[in-house]
Amino acid sequence: MRLLSTTVCLLLMVCALGCRKAAEHTGAAQGQYHAVATVGMVRDLVENIAGEKAFVQSLMGAGVDPHLYKPTRDDVARLIRAKIVFYNGLYLEGKMIDVLEKIGAKKPVHAVAANLQEQYLLYPDGMSAHPDPHVWMDVSAWIKAAREVEQALIAFDPTNAQLYRTNAAAYIGQLEQLDSYGKRVMATIPEESRILISSHDAFNYFGRAYNIEVMGVQGLSTESEAGLRRINELVRMIVERKVKAVFVESSVPRKSIEALIAGVRARGGELEIGGELFTDAMGEEGTYEGTYIGMMDHNLTTVARALGGEAPVRGMQGRLGHERE
Repeated sequence: MRLLSTTVCLLLMVCALGCRKAAEHTGAAQGQYHAVATVGMVRDLVENIAGEKAFVQSLMGAGVDPHLYKPTRDDVARLIRAKIVFYNGLYLEGKMIDVLEKIGAKKPVHAVAANLQEQYLLYPDGMSAHPDPHVWMDVSAWIKAAREVEQALIAFDPTNAQLYRTNAAAYIGQLEQLDSYGKRVMATIPEESRILISSHDAFNYFGRAYNIEVMGVQGLSTESEAGLRRINELVRMIVERKVKAVFVESSVPRKSIEALIAGVRARGGELEIGGELFTDAMGEEGTYEGTYIGMMDHNLTTVARALGGEAPVRGMQGRLGHERE
């Protein structure tokens, strides 16, 4: 981190001296400003609300774990070139905090989840100092993050305030439909099957929003290792409660889930993978699952169907598994 801080300071000095050409290519079209987001879920908010006014890049793509991600020199350069920066906050991007704080001394940098009211935040056991950062797993809470982006863009570019208000209203309308769909399909899961077990504790907000018990093999951060004691506890619970399915995550190695399955089968039980869920990263860019709505549609539909509920195979919009139009 000391070396990274030195690199950031040097790059900021170079930028301040004007040695970087203003016309350096960013991909922005004429009349657009350059915005950078850390993770795809935040980028999706900015893209939908800024619309044609911004060229938006994200530093982390599909399958990338933000808990472990360390910014590269190219990332720092993108942050310096950007006119405005957005990140989730709540220590999701824990290894980037130093960089983001230094960049924030020179330009607008916004943590979209950091200013949410306490009623929207969860503090799991043992984490009283910092809230769970996985706020986007509750669509109703992510709507509040969308409002944060709307206000940040209005403050940054007041000339286009009405456009940002219009775009935000339209996008929030879509999120409200998604939230209603989630409540409807998750309610069809039989009471005795309402338990979601995944690789790490990314589903606390999901569980609260859609009334399902959630458990992770690892803690909130994927830096924590799943201990043998934790795995044995879950194996006993799975056998006792006759849990039939567990879930892997797209951005987390599946070894802990495979250990659960092996442990249950060693006790004569049956356990299968109910599907792969998107947690700390969305799907591949250019696909429906590569959008926030598509990501959550996939998660809600997959969980409901795997646990005995009723949901359409292709999800809310009939687009799961299809490329984005």
